Amino acid sequence: MVTLRFISFASPSFEADIAELSMLLRAGGLTAGGSSDAPDVPRIVGNIIAEVRHGGDRAVAELTSRLDRATVDAASLRIRPEELTRSHRSLDPKLLEVLRQAAENIRSYQQHILVQAPAPLRVGGRLLGIRYTPIERVGVYVPGGRALYPSTVLMSVVPAQVAGVREIVMVSPPTGGRIHPLALALAHELGVREVYQVGGAVAVAALALGTETIRPVHKIVGPGNAFVAEAKRQLFGTVGIDCIAGPSEVFVIADDHANPAWVAADLLAQAEHNPGSAVLATPSLELGRKVLTALDTQLAELERTEATRMALEHYSGIIITRDLAHACELANLFASEHLEIITGNDEGCVAQIRHAGAIFLGAHTPVPVGDYFAGPSHVLPTGGTARFSSPLSANEFRKSSSLIAYDAESLAEDGPKIVDFARHEGLTAHAAAVKVRIDE
Repeated sequence: MVTLRFISFASPSFEADIAELSMLLRAGGLTAGGSSDAPDVPRIVGNIIAEVRHGGDRAVAELTSRLDRATVDAASLRIRPEELTRSHRSLDPKLLEVLRQAAENIRSYQQHILVQAPAPLRVGGRLLGIRYTPIERVGVYVPGGRALYPSTVLMSVVPAQVAGVREIVMVSPPTGGRIHPLALALAHELGVREVYQVGGAVAVAALALGTETIRPVHKIVGPGNAFVAEAKRQLFGTVGIDCIAGPSEVFVIADDHANPAWVAADLLAQAEHNPGSAVLATPSLELGRKVLTALDTQLAELERTEATRMALEHYSGIIITRDLAHACELANLFASEHLEIITGNDEGCVAQIRHAGAIFLGAHTPVPVGDYFAGPSHVLPTGGTARFSSPLSANEFRKSSSLIAYDAESLAEDGPKIVDFARHEGLTAHAAAVKVRIDE
């Protein structure tokens, strides 16, 4: 029987229970529960960065061989073109068609949402505008090991291509000896030719700092484990990053219109990541009980039963709310990566949502639709960061430059005000740079 937090708004400890569950959802096991024997991730990552900084290719190869149980030297860090081709040729033709359709869906969506620069604002002889240019060189991290996510190749590379990124580099750990062949096949399919067999904090450090073989990139994107997240945090500023990603999360708002078996399946889909968090908020006590029963039944049928059970019991829960509006309030509090809404008034609920990474509306839109196929990227803000962060998109691979152009008449008109402003800040050279032009 699944032992899941079952929280009712009628309980005197409701607010404390919600605070605890929210904390667990955001922690998601990144620090192994904070136990005394948990690894000191910041220290370990700091040491890895220092080794890569001073040792270059040699350090990257030695660390990769040791940490990923692979045989890698400096000469074999980069995957040869023939291996990319071989992996692509070995793909099942039916799977290849699915992958191509998913890529087209992602490309179409990303082109649709790509922000275009508006016409410049003209005020007399003043031209004020904005110019968007793509980031030149981007590193895409594709997880490996226990979490094999070749779909991350599609969800990261295609938006970068739509944005106009000229150089896209892919890194992935050769866990047990080699990169997942599907990830290599997808790299070939999308035209990514610069692929390195290196993972974890070592990969992030190599991409950010550069080595003899790996030229540094300007931005690193893609999810990873706690070591990847910490390396991104420590190297941010040296390199741009998409986010510091934590474990996967789903928050489900549902009422009696929802099928309890479907809701249970959606909760299990996120808990399967382990660590992964799954929360149901519903005003229906009956639905909550039916979902709990369905979880028990379906859990026994999964391949990763015990790992999924652990995630459910440590980072998940069912919350019985006053009404749907209350459930929406809690969704905003949790600000989760994935938010599903399965109610008799989906549009009314979504209108109340302010914080969520991706919103899945209706009974026929489970999270895997977005994970693999629909079009929006599955690289999303986690750990409550949806309060101030956005999903990865083509727009994240571009940067803007302000455009300002004054003619002589406009500077003569505004110049004295600018000079006065600069002098009040004590910046006389700023004032002089304007005054020398308007005094002529």
